[in-house]
Amino acid sequence: MARGQPIVTRFAPSPNGRLHLGHAYSALFAARFAARRGGRFLLRIEDIDHTRAREQFVRAIHDDLRWLGVRWEEPVWRQRERMAHYHAALTRLKEMGLLYPCFCTRRRMRAVIAGRPDWPRDPAGAPLYPGTCRHLPAAEREERLAAGDEHAWRLDMSEALRTAARLLHGKPVSWREEGVGPQGETGLVVADPAAFGDVVLGRKDIGVSYHVAVVIDDAAQGVSHVTRGHDLFAASAVHRLLQVLLGLPEPAYAHHRLITDAAGRKLAKRRASTALAELRAQGVTPEDVRRALALENAMPDDPQAQGP
Repeated sequence: MARGQPIVTRFAPSPNGRLHLGHAYSALFAARFAARRGGRFLLRIEDIDHTRAREQFVRAIHDDLRWLGVRWEEPVWRQRERMAHYHAALTRLKEMGLLYPCFCTRRRMRAVIAGRPDWPRDPAGAPLYPGTCRHLPAAEREERLAAGDEHAWRLDMSEALRTAARLLHGKPVSWREEGVGPQGETGLVVADPAAFGDVVLGRKDIGVSYHVAVVIDDAAQGVSHVTRGHDLFAASAVHRLLQVLLGLPEPAYAHHRLITDAAGRKLAKRRASTALAELRAQGVTPEDVRRALALENAMPDDPQAQGP
């Protein structure tokens, strides 16, 4: 982030379910982070996954945030309206020789790693791709693409890191952490994109991955500080790599703790964690939510603290 750049944060939920306390914490954290510094707060709807996004959840996001007392700038960006920008980024990476088509199916990948409990995994726990299609002859790639074979587009991580090293004149990919990482990381963090292997950037089902969409939109909206939970700390390495490769501005990052259930698990829609709407129906107030989240204790020191 350039010195003197206005502070801009954002909250970017996916409309595939109702917001819960974890979302409330993240939204309030981002809004307050900006307010304490006289900055701007944006709401963005990350609805590129058309197979799961629902309009009723978009409306519910607005209702829940208003109930919490969170206010944002208009207009609210919708990722589904920005697909051309994401595809342009993919095209640029292809022209740089950094993407290759992957024709492997999930069934094939399961067969490759079957019976291999020692198979390496990425920080999110997913098995690393073995690079099968990276080694396909160019003629075979072109033939299969021309035939319309289903495929994804993967980042050639080794080549991407070599390109990034040239662009950074030998310096490592890194980011400035203004929050606290899951292991107490703060200050300059050296990124490890290689931990994710040849990550998918162009998806067969929805066209583009979250990694591409989020960095393109953060740059386009002038987001100066990406605030989000510890569960996305490791993914920041991939995002910083893409920012370097695509010549995008470098934001700062501020990761925060996760809200967990009684079993210590991160709240999640797939676990049917109690929704804010349910709490509201039970008579819980926004003030009750703020006290329960103890947000003020987690904010970086700032003598001008005030916010939503």
